Amino acid sequence: MEEQNKKIFYILMFVAMIGWGASWVHAKVLSVYINEYELIFLRNIFTIVTMVPVLIVSKKYFHITFKGIFLSFITAIVMILYLKYYFLGTKFGTASLGGAFVTTLIPINTFLIMALFFGKKIQKKDIFALLLGAIGVLTILNVWTLSYDEIFTEHNVYFIFASILWPIITILSSKATKTSPLVFSFYMYLFMTILVLLFFVDYQHINYKSFDGIFWLNILSLAIVSTTFATSVYFIGIEKLGTNEVSSFIFLVPFSAITLSIVFLKEEVHLSIFIGTVLTLVAVKILNNIRFFRKKYVEKLS
Repeated sequence: MEEQNKKIFYILMFVAMIGWGASWVHAKVLSVYINEYELIFLRNIFTIVTMVPVLIVSKKYFHITFKGIFLSFITAIVMILYLKYYFLGTKFGTASLGGAFVTTLIPINTFLIMALFFGKKIQKKDIFALLLGAIGVLTILNVWTLSYDEIFTEHNVYFIFASILWPIITILSSKATKTSPLVFSFYMYLFMTILVLLFFVDYQHINYKSFDGIFWLNILSLAIVSTTFATSVYFIGIEKLGTNEVSSFIFLVPFSAITLSIVFLKEEVHLSIFIGTVLTLVAVKILNNIRFFRKKYVEKLS
């Protein structure tokens, strides 16, 4: 990719990560209007519609293997569970806590699952990183000043479940090696929509009359910006720039979630969340060998 195009793509990646962080704010606002399954249904409808032109323009189209179809169906079931706990945690807790806690804990849980069940080797630096991550997570939850019951509140348990389910989604989707991630995501959203319609949502009885301008602004932004746009840019970025370079942008997500929660939801964010988030992100950086600067940029500075 040419340097000028890279700069443009970096801007797009920045916006995409802000969009992912904003999803926690959207979920908090939308929890006043709809339940978790209605959120999945309505978000997915707009996501599916907007993903179609993306697949056509990017020439990914809709080709998928039988294995990809099977995995996308299984992943859809896990994704429904993830979004359920993500939504309930945000509804009863705060968007800032969810955005910081879940997004920083996910890569750590992914590493642990890979180590426990898939034979990933744990080095000395990984042990240090895991301990640092544990301290960071405990600091985000502010366990130093809370009682046992306060730590394991309903919303914290929901966030923990969400942070365990997402690594499973990542591992399942990674097994569809002969299918484009964008195409895989499209079928996953399609299966999710069908499943929630069959078992959890009666679309005719959704209280559409309660939907005002604030609702539509948030559901459309959640579907188009936080899902279709952000997901598309992220996966295309991996293809064009590589996983390591794109992964560094993930560090923007928790801070954007915290900042947007303060600005739009007027949430009071304790210093412990900021400190814990920084500690946990440092742990994630060590675990995944993420570099913020490419080699040639480092050479220019030396």
